[in-house]
Amino acid sequence: MLDKIKSMLSGSQANEAKPPRSLELAASALLVEAAVMDGTFDEGELKVITSLLCERFSLNTDEAAELINDAKKVVEGSIEIYGFARTIKDSMDHAERVEIIEMLWRVVLADGTLDDYESNLIRRVSGLIYVSDRESGDARKRVLENI
Repeated sequence: MLDKIKSMLSGSQANEAKPPRSLELAASALLVEAAVMDGTFDEGELKVITSLLCERFSLNTDEAAELINDAKKVVEGSIEIYGFARTIKDSMDHAERVEIIEMLWRVVLADGTLDDYESNLIRRVSGLIYVSDRESGDARKRVLENI
């Protein structure tokens, strides 16, 4: 199943129907990628990701935990973010994509520090899902105001 999801996200099964949670998995994978980008995935980041997934996708904590575990496996086996970003770009309108960037900022700032690799990831994802640098900066400011 995991291989099928990975191949779907990479585009090799473009003509087949997407699994019902492909968008949620793509968003989860990007959030997990943001969390591990600085070399650690701490409890605070896990709580933020769980909360974000529950809120954004109307999941309970068990469903969010399962999604995070699946996302961890996908991220460990993947060397690129393009497939995840493409799923988000193709499945969400512009305002929702800006919301994903804001979610990423909430994750990378959850530990109180911003690593260069984390900010680079957000810059790359922003470009891939057509969110401008200005919109990403505004999302970051909103997150910082609420910390």
